Order: sequence, then C-alpha cells, then structure tokens
Amino acid sequence: MTEFAHDGVVPYKDSKLNKKEQVAAMFNDIAFRYDFLNRFLSGGIDIRWRKKALQELKSLAPKQVLDVATGTADVAMLAAAMLKPEKITGIDISDGMLDVGRKKIARAGLSGMIELLNGDSETINFPDHTFDAVTVAFGVRNFENLEKGLAEIKRVLKPGGKLVVLEFSQPRKSVAKGFYTLYMKIVTPNMGKLFSKNRNAYQYLDESIRKFPEGANFIQILDRLGYQQTYCKSLSLGICSIYCGQK
Repeated sequence: MTEFAHDGVVPYKDSKLNKKEQVAAMFNDIAFRYDFLNRFLSGGIDIRWRKKALQELKSLAPKQVLDVATGTADVAMLAAAMLKPEKITGIDISDGMLDVGRKKIARAGLSGMIELLNGDSETINFPDHTFDAVTVAFGVRNFENLEKGLAEIKRVLKPGGKLVVLEFSQPRKSVAKGFYTLYMKIVTPNMGKLFSKNRNAYQYLDESIRKFPEGANFIQILDRLGYQQTYCKSLSLGICSIYCGQK
C-alpha cells in the first residue's frame, strides 16, 4: 500500500501512540463539544455539505448503508431522513463520539434503524458485499493508511454499490485561499482551545487538510483501487469536496 503525507500527520507529535490511537484519544477529548464547534466554526454550512453528499445516493436508493468514521452520527441521521434505508450501521474508533451519537439517535427515535459500533476503517468487521452504499464525512484524513481503508470499504460494498466521501479541501482562488488560510491557522485552533480546551485537535485539522491528496489526486487513488465511475464535486469555492466511486 502507498503511504501519503497526511498518513503521518498526528494530533500529538510528542506521543508514542500510533495515529489511530491518537485520533481516538483526540476525539474522545473533544466529543462533548464536537457538534457545537462544527456548527459554530462552519456557520452551519457543514449541514448543507452533508446533505449535498447524500444527494449523490438518492438515485441508488440504498437499503443497507455503512457510515465510516460516523462520529456523533450526523450523516447517519441525515441518511435516515433523506434515503430511508432499511438499516444504517455507523462505525468509529472513538467511544466518546459514539456515546454522543447514540444519545442523539435515541432522542430522535431512530434506534431501530441506526446502529453505532466501535470499528476501524482498515478492518471492517462485515463480510464481503454487505452494503449498498458507504459514506465517509470528514474522516478519510484520519485513516492511518488511506489506501488500506478505501480498499476495505470497497470489499464490503456490493457490486454496483457506491462510496461517497465528503472531505475538506483547499481553495485555489487567491482571495478565498487567503481567507481560508488565516481562518484555519488562527481562528479555528483558538476557538477550539477556548471551547474544548484542545488546541491540538484543530491544529491537526489544518495540517491534515494541507497534506491530504485532494481533488484529482484522490480520484486517481480510487481509480487505482478499482473503483469505477469516479468523480469529484467542489463545494463552497473549494473549501470542501465530494468524491464518489462505484464497485
């Protein structure tokens, strides 16, 4: 498997834990403030991005959906409303995030449709050809080995099944790029520190985005792994991108 620059980006540079362990610890630490900070730092636009990503699955009408790096289950809950599948399974390596997600699901009366499990993208505990669709929102940057995770997702997809990835990217136009750089380097980590007491998490966010193989580079990875009909859609002047591929 190929290694990418972002694979080596970790939240705590002086820690002896591997990336996966550090990411789990980081999200456990910020779980109680994660939803609030997402809405606050994005001005609520992150909800619109998630909806746009799920629109890519409307015509497929999936019955079995896997949400990888489900976090607090935002995408899983939106998928329940928008796609109305029979079952949604969310997996994540952070128990703290899963606990928050399960409470949200119970409050919404969706416990019969959505199940959250502790699970790792690189060793998904389901048989081959299980899911009609797999979603990953703002999670592929956290994979310890990007290609291994994407290959494992392809394994559990049914033939004809579709992967939809929603991920941050970097604007190319100079004005948007300048504002974005200032925001990510100064505003985001300071607000993260103020509200979650964890500045490292939001510095990690910036560095992992800068080193992530975005755009055409990510599509090339999907192509190399055997995904078909791959494409990319840019959102909000390039701040975010949707990547899709079928098995």
